Order: sequence, then C-alpha cells, then structure tokens
Amino acid sequence: MKKKALSILSLSTVLWMNAQERDSLKQKKIEEVVVTGQYTQQSINKSIYKVEVINAEQIKNMAATNVADVLNQSLNVLIVPDRNSGNSTANLMGLGGEYTKILIDNIPVVGDIGLGNNIDLTKLNINNVERIEIVRGSMGVDYGSNAVAGVINIITKKNSQKKLTLNASLQEETVGKEYNWYKKGQGRHVQNLNIGYNINENWYVGANINHNDFQGFQGTQEGYKYFEKDKKRGYLWQPKDVTNVDAVLRYNKNQTSIFYKFGFLNEKLNYYNPGVEDYFYSVKDITLSSVDRDYLTTRYLNQLNVQTKLGAVNYTGDFSYQTQDRKYRDFKYDIPNRKVIGDKSEYQSYNKADVFYSRGVFSNFLDSKKIDFQIGYELDHTSGFAGNIAGNFEGTDNVKRKIFNYANFMSVEWNTTDWLSIRPGYRLALSDKFDAQHNYSLTARAKVTENDNLRLVVGSANRFPNFDELYTYQVDSNHDIRGNVDLKPEQGMTVSLNGEKKIYTVSGWNLNLGTSATYLKVKDRIELATISQQPLKYKYININNYSSYIFEANFRAQKNQFSLAANATYYGISKELKAGALTSPDDYFYTFEANAAVNYTVPKINTTLSLFYKYTGKTQMFVLATPDLATSYYDVGERGDFHMMNFIITQPFYNNHFDVSLGVKNIFDVSSVRDTTVSGNAHETADPNSNLFYGRSYFARLSYNF
Repeated sequence: MKKKALSILSLSTVLWMNAQERDSLKQKKIEEVVVTGQYTQQSINKSIYKVEVINAEQIKNMAATNVADVLNQSLNVLIVPDRNSGNSTANLMGLGGEYTKILIDNIPVVGDIGLGNNIDLTKLNINNVERIEIVRGSMGVDYGSNAVAGVINIITKKNSQKKLTLNASLQEETVGKEYNWYKKGQGRHVQNLNIGYNINENWYVGANINHNDFQGFQGTQEGYKYFEKDKKRGYLWQPKDVTNVDAVLRYNKNQTSIFYKFGFLNEKLNYYNPGVEDYFYSVKDITLSSVDRDYLTTRYLNQLNVQTKLGAVNYTGDFSYQTQDRKYRDFKYDIPNRKVIGDKSEYQSYNKADVFYSRGVFSNFLDSKKIDFQIGYELDHTSGFAGNIAGNFEGTDNVKRKIFNYANFMSVEWNTTDWLSIRPGYRLALSDKFDAQHNYSLTARAKVTENDNLRLVVGSANRFPNFDELYTYQVDSNHDIRGNVDLKPEQGMTVSLNGEKKIYTVSGWNLNLGTSATYLKVKDRIELATISQQPLKYKYININNYSSYIFEANFRAQKNQFSLAANATYYGISKELKAGALTSPDDYFYTFEANAAVNYTVPKINTTLSLFYKYTGKTQMFVLATPDLATSYYDVGERGDFHMMNFIITQPFYNNHFDVSLGVKNIFDVSSVRDTTVSGNAHETADPNSNLFYGRSYFARLSYNF
C-alpha cells in the first residue's frame, strides 16, 4: 500500500511540474493575508504552510447561522452532531474532534473536556467573523497538544474602514418542515446586531450581539406536549437557545497594536424525557408527567493581545482568562395541564473550568530577510471539576482537576535562495500529569515561479487523554467500564506535499490550480477495549494505531462577477484495533469526497446567486461485533454516502443599505444516514443510523447596513 501511495504522490508531482508554463500576463493581485502558523501576518502566497481561507464574503453568501454550518462545506471535514447534548464537533481528516485544535484569534477555546479540542461549533458566533483559517496536518510545534489533525483558527473582526458601522439582521429558517413564530414553537430564529466605531485614527471599539434560537426538531417524535406512554414524547434534536455577546477595544499606532476582547456565552438546552408516567396529586387526582431537564452553559472570555517591536525584535503576546460553567436542573412536568409540579429547583453545577492561558512569541532577532528564528512559550492552567452527571466517576464527590502545562518552542526560517525557504522547529512540552512531550517539524516552500509554489510539511503532535478516559468508573451489576490514570498521550505525525499554480489570463480570468498528498499516522490511540470476556469488562487503554493517505485536487476560477471553486479528495484510512486476543486486519478503506461553490453577481441589479454542493462518499471501517458474551469478531461497518446542496439568492436595496436573502438548504433532503461503523459497548446496542441533518430547510434573511 505504501509503495502504491508513493507512486501516486510521485505521479501527482510530475503532472503538476509538467503543467508549469510561463504566464503571458504578469498581473498583480491583492493576496489574502493569514496568521496561522506564521511568524507575522503575511500573504497566503508566501505562507510556508498551505492555508485554506474562508473569508467574510463567502460566509455571508452561505447564510450560515454558526461556525458548524460554514465548516460543513469543507472537504475532509465532517460535522458530527449529538442530537441530545446539542453539541456539534468537527472530524478532520478522519479523526474526531479531540484531534483538532479550535482557536479564536490564536487562543484555544475552553470546552467541555479540554482546552481547544472537541469544541461545540454551534456555540461559536459566526456574525463577527472576518475569516476562518484551516491548516491540515500535525501542528504540535506551533500549537501544542491535540493539534494532531490540524488547526482551525477563527479570526474575528477588530477594525472597520468607516467611521461608524452598524449592521442588524434577522434570519428565519425552517427546521425540516417545522416552523412557526410562537414561543416553544418550531424553526430557527436568529437576530444579530453589530456596531463598530473608529474613535480616532488610533482607537477602535466594536460590539456584537447574536441570538440563535433553535426550537428543536421533532422528526418522528411528537413534541413536549405529547403524553402517550409510547416513548414518542419530545424531540429528535433538543431545543437550544444560544446568546453570544462580544466586544473589542483596539489601539493601533506606529508599530504597536493592542486589543482587548470580551466574550460571553449563554446557552440553554431543554431535554424533554420521552418516558411518561402517572403522577398522583391525590388518590382521585391523577395526571401524566415526565421528569425533564434544563441545561445551562455560561462562558466568559477575556483576551489581551499585544503586538509590538522591542528594538528590531517582533513580539506577540496573548493573555487569556476563560471560565465555563455547565449546570442542570431536573423538574417534574404535568403534561396535560402544561405546568411544572412544584417549583423548578436552582441550577446545580456539574462541569466547571477556569483557565488561564498565555502565549508569547519573539521573532526577527537578526533583522534579516535571509534568516529569522522564532522562540516562544505557551502555558495554561486549568482548574475545575466534573460531577457524576457529567460522566460516571468513582465515588460520589465531584472529581476535581488541576492541570498545568508549559511549553517552549522554537523554529528557524531560512530563505536559502530567492526561491527556497526552510523552517525546522521543535517544542518541549511539560505537564504536571504526563511525561515530557517532544514535537518536531520541518517545512519547506519552493517558489518555482512568481505564481507557483511547492510545499513540503512534516510535523508531529500529541493528544493528551481526556477526563472520561482518565476517570470514568461505571461498575454495577450490569456494567464494568473503567478509566485509566496511567494512559500515555497519543503520538501523531504528518507528512504532506502540495503544489499550487496561479494563472492570470489576458481575458481577465484568475485561475488557481492545486494538488496535495498527505500521510497521517497516530500511535498509541486510546480506545475503550474489552479486557475480559467472562466477566465482561471494559477499560480505556493505549492499544490502537491509525494511519491515512489523503490525495486532494483544487481548482478556483474568478472573472468579474463570477467565481467557481471545485475540490476533490480521495483518502484511505487504516485502523488497527485490538480487543483482548483479537486484532483487526489493517486494511485500508477508501472514501471519495468532492465539493463545489459557484457565485455570480448579476450586473446592474447586483443580485448574487450562490450554489454550494458537497458529496461525502461511503465510509467503511472494522468494528467489533459481539453477538453474545462468548463470541467476538471484527466485521466491516459502513456509513452510507450522501449529497448536500444549498442555493441562496441575495438582493441589495437602497444603495446596499438593505440586503434580502432567500434560499434553500439541504436540497436533497438528507436527514439520517445508515451507519454501522459504531459498535455497541457494555450492554448497549449502537444505533444503525447517524442523524447528521434534519432535512431540507428554507430561510429568509433581512440585513440593514448603516
């Protein structure tokens, strides 16, 4: 398999090199700038990493309501929703959300199980985003633990070209076929207000408020008013109400830029129990009730960023303090009479984290265009607890946690010639919970011509065990599932080669062609494994290996008011699984994905038509089958393929002060996809379907710009 992959990689490179030609027109074009993985902000063309950028105009054309909606359009990214918790995480390059680092303005976001990983993307406000930068591959040197599959960096708006900007928008959207205006009704209702003001040439202040009210998706269920005893009460996707408040104050003068950012999140999720039972007010007064639950999540973010020069040395410092508190309350609900029995109790905390984070980077020590090196530090201190409702942990008390991580990293960027740049890097990471971790990287960019680049990236990253993997303890007459405090961090490594060619034609076309090949390997993967058949016992252990090959082709074309982007990827994944004495085959299973985006603005009337399409191919993998306690074997599980398509029309009015957008999402009406790639565990049978979406929906959005 490796020989075949290397042959394909070599062939891709040869074909790309043969496609080189001298452009007849040397046309200059304003380049997008990126910050992820860079010493300083610079053009995407000069970036030593391949960076995918989703800019504000693309986000606007998508009519997305959160970050998950945007990333769902990208290749090798699968948004996996949990319909009960309401969370949606990103699987990148075939690995789960715990292997991808999520940053906002270069700062990892605090989440339910860690810092910067397995983040619920539906909690992140999309309306104050300037762009999203995606770098695929292990980035442990630059961004530390959990950046195994890559980094997603969300860059927010922190300036404006005008003295005063004000934008207000309303978006109404069906959820499948469900929609109405009423309280506890149906559909999705989004309101946003954004204000920016340049106090003078040095000071800027901005604020954004976003309210995203998702009223749930009933699907095959009957809603919260239903009171038959057939388990059909409630929702397939639970109702969730999210409010984000963000504010920024920025100072910029000469070579110094400082900004302070405040963020607040309030999320309410309602769980309506499908179980219905009798409730006796008295012997003669009987009603039907259910025990429901409210969840409340609050998050506060404070960030200070400083960029300045210390002599000739560039300094960038980030300081962040974040808190997240997850609470719940149970109450008994009288369904026929639509009232709470007794009073709702006070919310109780069950998962809380306080995080101090800091990252400092120094570069440009030699003040030379030929060679530069960067040194930096990163530290985070997390304290908090998880109660038994957050998981099954030994004992009755909250499991308290304090974790301190510290790292030093350095790299050298050497422009050996006008056309070749090389950057080796190293990170030493120390933790009070685990042994010292070492990460390495080697990146190189060859500027073949002014518009042609080749990039080679080799990098490593580790993933620390999460809270469940360390501390789970569920032992009773029916279960024996245990965490493992002796787990080792997982080790990931990536090698990728990609080429990019830009062509500017005499007729006005701007073309971008690209191809890439990536190899990813993860050792010591943590899995919940069967350690005993009689009696049946499970435990988290370092047991499995994972590897994948990914081949990708990209094409972009733009002329005047028309733009087209088309991409395709073909990747194979091998997982070596073990369960007791059983070991799965290490065969590779292959999947094909493709996407396309077309935008056209009609001249004179300025109507913008946008079409987004993505195909996700069939996925296969080995899963452990246990038809009875005495029999176990590895079988091939499969998740079916599916097509997604969105179509949006946007029309501005009154000199672009008003925008009206209408559209349809999920045109092919995809909801559940047959999925047998998840095996049951510990007396539980896996659902043979993945509820990835809730079907075709329609929306209307009205925006006002001052």
